[in-house]
Amino acid sequence: MNNTLCQRFTLAYPIIQAPMAGVSTPELAAAVSNSGALGSISVGASTPEQAEVMIRKTHALTAAPFNVNVFCHAPVQRDPAVEQAWIARFQPQFDHYEATALAELAEIYQTFHENTAMLDVLLETAPAAVSFHFGLPSAAFVQRLKQRGIVTLASATSVMEAQAIEAAGIDFVVAQGIEAGGHRGIFDPLAADEQHSTFTLVQALRKTSRLPMIAAGGIMDGAGIAAMLKLGVAGVQMGTAFVLCPESAANDAYRQALKSAESTMMTAAISGRLARCITNDFCHLTRDVAREAIPAYPLTYALGKAMAAAAAAKGAHGFGAQWAGQGAALAREMPAAELIKTLVAEWQAA
Repeated sequence: MNNTLCQRFTLAYPIIQAPMAGVSTPELAAAVSNSGALGSISVGASTPEQAEVMIRKTHALTAAPFNVNVFCHAPVQRDPAVEQAWIARFQPQFDHYEATALAELAEIYQTFHENTAMLDVLLETAPAAVSFHFGLPSAAFVQRLKQRGIVTLASATSVMEAQAIEAAGIDFVVAQGIEAGGHRGIFDPLAADEQHSTFTLVQALRKTSRLPMIAAGGIMDGAGIAAMLKLGVAGVQMGTAFVLCPESAANDAYRQALKSAESTMMTAAISGRLARCITNDFCHLTRDVAREAIPAYPLTYALGKAMAAAAAAKGAHGFGAQWAGQGAALAREMPAAELIKTLVAEWQAA
């Protein structure tokens, strides 16, 4: 296609498979990239050593371009009182599932901020693209990636964030609407969230940003792709649409929840940051929790994962991080290559 995204990566189709941490795999990314779109993996939940293994495995499975995503959340500010109160809040649930509660919360994910070990891995393995979520790394990090020939992308949920992305010299802005599944990319999790829909955000950014744009959130089929391209975006990013692909790492409980999903909701109680999840038992349990009672990301996630594991061990699977966008009911179960063909056929028909 004759558009900025396809030209930059020599793609057949302006489609990016979202880099879903814990769900995207080298196999999924490679299948998408080998089909003419841009596959992605996320190393936001990985150590530098784990990241290198994932990236090299993806390189081994495809000669085509792919994207690697990192998390740029602010370093954690500890609050022992809030953290201990959070642990105590869930003691009855751990008791119910006959599990030992955490003694303390751990910072289970490293931020990319000043993470020179992760930067070295990216520079050494040189994926075609690196994308940023939750904010931006330092100007020095961005410059070193660009000097290596790596294309950069960053998520924005507002005009202000998109302006910061453009000022940082990033190549593409990913306009993440409120419909999107998983974590909001908002730079400051305590700031007011304008909650723009993908449609509204894309139009706002078209007026204020010169960067080529990727639309993300609620896009599940070819008709959605066509609608976004008509707004002038360079491409679309789709995550929930790929969760049911056999190449994804989603477990059986997650897959079944997605197949029967009746609704999704935003919650910060699972990880410490707002994210859109299938409305499950954990969401119901924490629906009325005050935002200020929730510890910082990713400390909260340490308890969320322990809670999910304790419940699952007793056959209760409604406490996991079952991320999904508002279009969850439209997810289809088919191999990634087949899904790309289906999406393209639908898009062309539209």
